[in-house]
Amino acid sequence: MAQSYLEVQNLCKTFSAKNGSVEALRGVSLSIGKGEIFGVIGLSGAGKSTLVRCMNLLERPDSGDVLLNGESLLKLNKEQLRLRRQKIGMIFQHFNLLEQQTVLENVCFPMEIRGIPKKERREKALELLKKVGLAEKAKAYPAQLSGGQKQRVAIARVLANEPDILLCDEATSALDPETTQTILRLLKTIRDTLGITIVVITHEMRVIQQVCTRVAVLDGGLVQEEGSVSEVFAAPKSKAAKRLLLMADEEEESYAG
Repeated sequence: MAQSYLEVQNLCKTFSAKNGSVEALRGVSLSIGKGEIFGVIGLSGAGKSTLVRCMNLLERPDSGDVLLNGESLLKLNKEQLRLRRQKIGMIFQHFNLLEQQTVLENVCFPMEIRGIPKKERREKALELLKKVGLAEKAKAYPAQLSGGQKQRVAIARVLANEPDILLCDEATSALDPETTQTILRLLKTIRDTLGITIVVITHEMRVIQQVCTRVAVLDGGLVQEEGSVSEVFAAPKSKAAKRLLLMADEEEESYAG
């Protein structure tokens, strides 16, 4: 593994619920290398979304620590955290585009917030749209785009902040298999050309197999298994990994059928 870039140490997070409380994370520790595409896989309710939200402190853990390049995010003041968060990009299942603005304006938006001059941000936005293969859609509105195109715009917008790390929370789960392939290829290209560290959170085995080098299997708020993708999927040790593998095989059969 490359030098550790993002570390979560013994993260715990409990939420209040009607019938008591839910332990979403129960001592999760992970170490992710710089320039790595790291996967976190688990079924619904495993704690994946809570983990990714704790990674950039959208949720503050009850205990534990989050280190970015050796620096504890929990020890930063509000302004320091705001600046640090600009370097942590997030891509969601729902694209969160501004519907009343063109594709170009959507990509310009984070640069506008940072006070970058209009000419400079337009040039940068067009360059990013070219990178994600959507230069010809610059004047279109989100409603005129397919799901895959919307996700590519969302990726271009995230890249406008020149992030060091990209957190992808179920980024392909609303897309068909072919479009998913396109987005995964784009993520690989981004890592290869920009050196960005990418964390892929998903419930889909195929996504992990196609794009990640290492994977952590999350279940019940705990890391049940961690290792190289080939090791974990060739000889899963945990019940959670075996269950995910079985589901992936059944899904494969239904596609073939």
